[in-house]
Amino acid sequence: MAKSRNRLAQKDIYERFSGRMLAVAKSYVGHTPDAEDVVVTSFCKAFSRIEDCRDAAGFAFWLRKIVVNDAISFIRKNKNLLYHDAGSIEELSADLLEEDEEFFPGFEVEHVLAEMPMGYKVVFNLYVFEDKKHHEIAEILNISEGTSKSQLSKSKKWLVEYFKQKKNEKLIKK
Repeated sequence: MAKSRNRLAQKDIYERFSGRMLAVAKSYVGHTPDAEDVVVTSFCKAFSRIEDCRDAAGFAFWLRKIVVNDAISFIRKNKNLLYHDAGSIEELSADLLEEDEEFFPGFEVEHVLAEMPMGYKVVFNLYVFEDKKHHEIAEILNISEGTSKSQLSKSKKWLVEYFKQKKNEKLIKK
C-alpha cells in the first residue's frame, strides 16, 4: 500500500522504522537534531522511490542504505568530518576489550560511539557495521585508502583507551 502513495501506510512504515533509522543516522552524525534531519530526508527519498524496493522483506535493509548514504552526504555537505590524530596513544592490549560485567554492566555501543571522534566513527561504522572495504570507504568519503586504514586503526586504539579509562574510573570509585 505504501507503493501506491497511501499516506497512512507511509505513516505506519515511518513509525515502525524511524527509531532504528535514527540510531543508524546518529551513529554517523552524532548530533540528534542532525540525525533527525537525515532520517526525515531519507524517508522522503524512500517514499518517493519506493518502487525501487523490490520486496517488502528487504525494505529495512534498503532503507538503512539510504539513511547511511544520506548521513555521509550530510557530513560531507556540512564539512563535519574531521580526521583526528590520535597522538601518541600507547599500544594497549586487546584484553581490555573483553567483556567484564563487573566494570561494564549494561554496556551500550551507541553511548561509546557517541563519544568517539567523528572521523574515527564514520570509518569505524562503515568498516564494522556496513562491512565496507578500505577502498570502498576511501571512495565514499573521498579520502585515501591509507587514511581509511589509519582512521580505523586509531578508532581501535581510541576504543581500547576508552575502555581502559572507564575501567580505571570504576576501580577508583570502589
